[in-house]
Amino acid sequence: MWYNESVIYQIYPFGFCGAPRQNDGALVPRIRKVADITDHLVRLGVTAVYFCPVFESSAHGYDTADYTRIDCRLGTNQDFKYVCDTLHAAGIRVILDGVFNHVGRDFFAFRDVQEKRWDSRYKDWFHLNFDGNSAYNDGFWYEGWEGHYELVKLNLDNPEVKEYLLSCVGGWMDQFAIDGLRLDVAYMLNRQFMRELSAFCTDKNPEFFLAGEMIHGNYRDIVCDGMLHSATNYECYKGIYSSLNTMNLYEIGYSLQNRFGSEDWCMYRGLQLIGFVDNHDVTRLASALENKKHLPLAYGLLFGMPGIPCIYYGSEWGMEGKKEEGDDALRPAVDGVQWNELTRFIAAAAKAHRESRALCYGSLKILHQQNHQLVFERGYEGERVIVMVNAAENAYVAHYDARCGCGTDLLTGNRFDFGAGSVMPPYSVQYIRCE
Repeated sequence: MWYNESVIYQIYPFGFCGAPRQNDGALVPRIRKVADITDHLVRLGVTAVYFCPVFESSAHGYDTADYTRIDCRLGTNQDFKYVCDTLHAAGIRVILDGVFNHVGRDFFAFRDVQEKRWDSRYKDWFHLNFDGNSAYNDGFWYEGWEGHYELVKLNLDNPEVKEYLLSCVGGWMDQFAIDGLRLDVAYMLNRQFMRELSAFCTDKNPEFFLAGEMIHGNYRDIVCDGMLHSATNYECYKGIYSSLNTMNLYEIGYSLQNRFGSEDWCMYRGLQLIGFVDNHDVTRLASALENKKHLPLAYGLLFGMPGIPCIYYGSEWGMEGKKEEGDDALRPAVDGVQWNELTRFIAAAAKAHRESRALCYGSLKILHQQNHQLVFERGYEGERVIVMVNAAENAYVAHYDARCGCGTDLLTGNRFDFGAGSVMPPYSVQYIRCE
């Protein structure tokens, strides 16, 4: 399917577009700003854009007030359709955030319960107890998401709730021609609802992509037949920056081998997980890495390892932002895109990934590893690509059985000779397609 060969670009629209943090009710077509960077996305090698929440909410988007209307801070449904049409015309797919575990307190059904209480026809849409009270003194208790009571947990066992949400998704597919969904907090999302959502979307569009946010847990619980196609690979996310900071590439090498190696016991062999080095919830890579010369190496690992690579907006030119500084630091407005050495490297890595079946689908085998170096092979239907990473400030010659005499570096187009060992320049990444 198309998504297995994709390069995804993540945008947090409220931040990217410079919208106010709280919904001020003013209608401003800020979302059209995304269409303005279409050429940048094409040049970068992006084939799909994943939008964090775009629908009407009170604050950050994950507190949905209306699933049918684009947030007024971003514009109208027509404004967003223009963006989707522009991206589609450039060959870029559109993936939306599916926030179905909970809604905001301004959601119409919850407002009805606040007004009518036990007489509300929507009282069974939530997990309520009229004998208690809420943190907002509603006069009834309700379950919030992980203790956040501005996020009201939906009762996804209720057929009416599921029917309503599926009708909204169908509307998004019809109106915006979206190509996929990333399901928020999929690690705790109702499993039966995910099955019904999968069946619904597949029936409307057999190529529709469903991915889930998995911060912890077994990815195979939700990435399987009849459920989702992918999930966010948080396990390797941590391993990438941590192994570079500690100069211990055994860490990420172990994670990759343990999860994607060819042995039967490897946990996620065959799964196409979404790989990333940062996103809207974590410290940006340029702030997480202690040595900025390791920035391209982290992306080299991302595009070279199994999975679907995802780039977070602004990080392609080294934007910084620390989680401890708050959401605004991680989700800033962007006034114009930038191109530098890092951006050019990512574009080259994205091109190599898209054009190599081995990098998109291949098996993984560790060939050589030291504290500062890692070499692994990706292989698929006769194509072999050897990924070589040297995190040290000095050149290194790795000796191993490459089973080929020479090849071509997919990142530079340069010829490569394995005869005298694999020569790895300082702070380098190489993708050598064997001949």
